[in-house]
Amino acid sequence: MRIAYDFVPGDRPVLLVHGFASTAQVTWAGTGWVRAVQEAGRGVITPDLRGHGRSDKPHRAEDYLPRQLAADLVVVLDALELEQVDVIAYSMGSRVAAALARLAPARVRRMVLGGAGPDELFETWHPDAVQRFVTDGTVAADPSIVAVLGAAITDGADREALVACVGGVAGSSLDVPAEIPVLYVAGGADSIPAGVADLARARGSEYLELAGRDHVNSLTSREFKRAALEFLA
Repeated sequence: MRIAYDFVPGDRPVLLVHGFASTAQVTWAGTGWVRAVQEAGRGVITPDLRGHGRSDKPHRAEDYLPRQLAADLVVVLDALELEQVDVIAYSMGSRVAAALARLAPARVRRMVLGGAGPDELFETWHPDAVQRFVTDGTVAADPSIVAVLGAAITDGADREALVACVGGVAGSSLDVPAEIPVLYVAGGADSIPAGVADLARARGSEYLELAGRDHVNSLTSREFKRAALEFLA
C-alpha cells in the first residue's frame, strides 16, 4: 500500500491529517496551515490518507477501518524515524488521528481535533443511497450525501474508493486515551461536530468555537491556527 506524504524538516514535527474526499494539499497547504506551522519553527508532515490524493485507493470497506488508516500513519512516522509527534486533524481526519492515539499512544504528544464530534456523519448515511448516488447520480434524500460526495466526484475522486471509505469509517469513535491532551475545535455554524463542546467538557479538555464558521471555512480561520499552535507549543 503506497501512502504518499510530504515532509518539511523542522523542530518537533507536526502531523497534519486531512478529512474525507480531500487531500493534504487542499486541506493544509491551500488554507495556509503548512506555512503557519513552518513559521512557528515546526516541521510538517502531510500525508494523503489511503483512497485520497496520491496514495493508493483500494475498493474494499475493510481497508478503510480507522485502525488501518492509523496504521498507515505509523508507517509514515517510522519511515521518517519520528518517535513522537503532535497532531492536528480535521473532520474525518480527527477520527483517524484518534485511532492513531489508541493504536500507538506513545507516538502522540498532544492533539488538536477539529470539525468532528461524538456522532459520526457516515453512520447516518444509508449505504444504498450512497452507492446509487455515486454510481448513477440518483439524488439521495439526505442532502449531506449530495453535498459531500458531489463535490468530490466533480473533482475527479475515485468513486469506488469513496464508497469503500464511507463504509469503513462509518460509526467510528473519537475516543482518545485520557493521558493525551486534546484541544477540540469546531465552527459555530457547523452542524457536523454537534455535541463536541459537551465531549470536551466531560473529558476535561479545552474547546474552541469559531464564531460563524462552517465546516469548510473553519480551516481558513487565523484564530484556529493560532490556538492550535499555542496549544502544541
